[in-house]
Amino acid sequence: MITVSATRPIEDGIVKDFKVNLSYGEYLHLDEILNAQHPVSVPEHHDELLFILQHQTSELWLKLIIHELRAVLAHLAKDELKPALKGLARVKHIQRTLTEQWSVLATLTPTEYAQFRSFLGTSSGFQSYQYRAVEFLLGNKDRRMLRIFDDQPAARELLADLLGTPSVYDEFLRYLARHGHPVPAALIGRDVTEAWSFAEELVPVFTTIYEKAEQHWEAYEACEELVDLEENFQLWRFRHLKTVERTIGFKRGTGGSSGVNFLKAALDLTFFPELYAVRTEIGVPR
Repeated sequence: MITVSATRPIEDGIVKDFKVNLSYGEYLHLDEILNAQHPVSVPEHHDELLFILQHQTSELWLKLIIHELRAVLAHLAKDELKPALKGLARVKHIQRTLTEQWSVLATLTPTEYAQFRSFLGTSSGFQSYQYRAVEFLLGNKDRRMLRIFDDQPAARELLADLLGTPSVYDEFLRYLARHGHPVPAALIGRDVTEAWSFAEELVPVFTTIYEKAEQHWEAYEACEELVDLEENFQLWRFRHLKTVERTIGFKRGTGGSSGVNFLKAALDLTFFPELYAVRTEIGVPR
């Protein structure tokens, strides 16, 4: 006869005294994290906790993306391509997690959200400075965004710093130039506070890398990693759009935007346009 127990013995070696020893909760500051949810609806709506946690966890993942992308910049600047690619790979996994999170928020029905949405006031995800920081790191820079954070000095300082810092794409192009690829000098010396705009003269550089992939394998691999990253970002944007659409339809956003139509416009934004344009050129007789 097989005996099945619902418990297991606690091994003698397991630490149980935390008067001196560091505990799991202390290390992670769980008291602060688990008490950082403060619903504002009156009476408190059951589903507001879901809404808060969705956005708080997203901000934690964005913090890690910023941490990783800044390390990627440093590695590229020192010609350390392999650890840079490792960082991009980690970012891609984080992006997938962020995208899948929308499926949890999508369980919030329009009726449920309408019962506490008015309590949010003018707060909006548009005001996420970490999201803006990720966009800046990837090259979608917009100086006008800084004024939104005039009342948050630390956030404004971060964005101002990233505004003047080369993007991941800028550093990658500099890496390519240092390794013999004919990246136009004007692109290397461009004003990095400006958003990247399509550079036709860069397409032949990538065409050579792609058509001679075995000869330029590391550069080729890096190009594909960047394409993966952009595609993941677009999937996140699309999932955000569809979640908003199914939850509030075409109402205006709480922060004053047009809502769904405003989010649709973001789908036309691109970080690495030449890496998509090159696909039209590959294999074309010249």
